[in-house]
Amino acid sequence: MPGQWSGPTPAGWPAPQPPAAAPQQSPAAGQQPPAGYAAPPSPALPGPAYPHGGASPAPGSAWPAPAPAGGATPRPRGRALTFVAFGLALVLAVVSGVQAYQINRLSDRLADTDQRLATAQTDDATRLDGLEQRAQALEKQAGAQFNPEAVASAALPSVFRVRAGQFTGTAFAVGKPDTGGGTNLFTNFHVVESVWVGGGREVFLERTDQRYPATIVKVDEANDIAQLRTTSKFTGLVTASTAVKPGQQIVVVGAPLGLQDSVTTGVVSAFREAGQGSGPVIQFDAPINPGNSGGPVINGQKQVVGIATAKARDAEGIGLAVPIKVACDGFRIC
Repeated sequence: MPGQWSGPTPAGWPAPQPPAAAPQQSPAAGQQPPAGYAAPPSPALPGPAYPHGGASPAPGSAWPAPAPAGGATPRPRGRALTFVAFGLALVLAVVSGVQAYQINRLSDRLADTDQRLATAQTDDATRLDGLEQRAQALEKQAGAQFNPEAVASAALPSVFRVRAGQFTGTAFAVGKPDTGGGTNLFTNFHVVESVWVGGGREVFLERTDQRYPATIVKVDEANDIAQLRTTSKFTGLVTASTAVKPGQQIVVVGAPLGLQDSVTTGVVSAFREAGQGSGPVIQFDAPINPGNSGGPVINGQKQVVGIATAKARDAEGIGLAVPIKVACDGFRIC
């Protein structure tokens, strides 16, 4: 029965008592239990593990060792954490390596792209330079190319029909505006001769439906030139600084037979030097008729090279003009 001795009570030991009456006592100090004696189980009583306040049983005693709290042996966690940290470090190293490889590849591709772009820019710059040079060459060719329409368009606003008494001819504005405000013009002397000889000085300039009074300022009978001046303002034509050459293309603008704004084209046939009392003349093959006298002969650069004066009788394609240099030197209005 639990809590009781299984054999006779040894000598000197008190008689066992029921567990409910009093707790059992351990053998007295200094006494040894007899052979075959089994220690009674400790009753489950409150208080310290050792009721007598002594130390734990000596080694080799039959008292059982206390079981660890919780009933299980703790697992070593440090080694698991080390493995986890090592795994994370390995993963990070792999990721970093992959990223470094990708960055290196991207850097190589970017450098290759930059190189191709630089090469393309160089090629484009070379092509652009070539195109600019070709454009400049074409502009020079276009400027050198004879364009009668452009020449006529630039000249017509400055060319007028002249009425001097019963005679008609052509006059054109030249040079800068007069100091007194107004415009200077050239025409032939024979166009205004009847008015000049008769003592008159007033003639009229006509363009479309407009009529402007003008004054004969000065004449050069030998070279068949007359200077006119009007108070109205018009754009003067530019005069050429170099003499014409045979073969040079020209435009003649005038009012043949009173027909305003007539334009004919041709080439310079020859430049005739002065001789036998007459001044130098330009021979050209552009058709002219009475009324063209005093009109401008213009080159492809829109510059006046001469003043149309006459045509050969009983012949075709022979017109004559006074070189503009003769007029500019004599009147100083160019």
